[in-house]
Amino acid sequence: MAVEVLTTADGRKKTALAKAHAATWFAARDAGEALPIGHAEPPLRPSRPEKPDLLDPRDVPKRKPGSPAGRIALLHAVAHIELNAVDLHWDIVARFADVNMPLGFYDDWVKAAAEEAGHFNLVCDCLERMGSHYGALPAHAGMWRAAEDTVDDFMGRLAVVPMVLEARGLDVTPGMIEIFEKAGEDLSVAALKVIYAEEVSHVAYGSKWFHFLCGRHDLDPKEVFHQLVRKYFHGALKPPFNEEKRAEAGLPPDFYWPLAEGTPAGQR
Repeated sequence: MAVEVLTTADGRKKTALAKAHAATWFAARDAGEALPIGHAEPPLRPSRPEKPDLLDPRDVPKRKPGSPAGRIALLHAVAHIELNAVDLHWDIVARFADVNMPLGFYDDWVKAAAEEAGHFNLVCDCLERMGSHYGALPAHAGMWRAAEDTVDDFMGRLAVVPMVLEARGLDVTPGMIEIFEKAGEDLSVAALKVIYAEEVSHVAYGSKWFHFLCGRHDLDPKEVFHQLVRKYFHGALKPPFNEEKRAEAGLPPDFYWPLAEGTPAGQR
């Protein structure tokens, strides 16, 4: 199921499959059963539609969110992030299936993938109401880099994707909501509020299973997190941080502040 999602190119079809497979998984779980985990060979990179054009991050045009065109560009970037998130969550299911994990691990990431699929569709609906669509603008080519860098490091994947990249979403989404509130774009505000609420759980899943694996291997979670982020994440973390929502997701300040931009080397 995971590989079928990963090898489907069209965004709407990919997200429909993600939601359908999640429903199948949870129907079995609700019946007191579980689908066999199985084994598969996920692709190194997921299938993608012909558009958007994927550019080096330095070449993606800067957004000015005060204008209608800027708000469309902002939503387009969010849609791109959410589509990548669908693939990231299915990839972790397939990529590390050889690691013996509780069924709750699969419950969490299948649920997260289905929610990300919903996020993509919500944002695409907003774009279409604004006279645009996903694929109309270029997008960030580096979104999958964290997956490639951690292709054989389970704990590295958990550290960098949910606990760094998705946690960043908790920092920046309130500001995006404010931009669309000021513009009176209620549908976009509603979509972003759904995303904001559900992303807390996704970060929490990352923290939970990262701590689970550290406990299994008798490792100090904070020390290992710092090591892995320095190894796989390119650059320092950027404050300001949404400390309240990060704490709600199981990320205390001493995990991320030592990795922050502007932190003296002696405190890292």
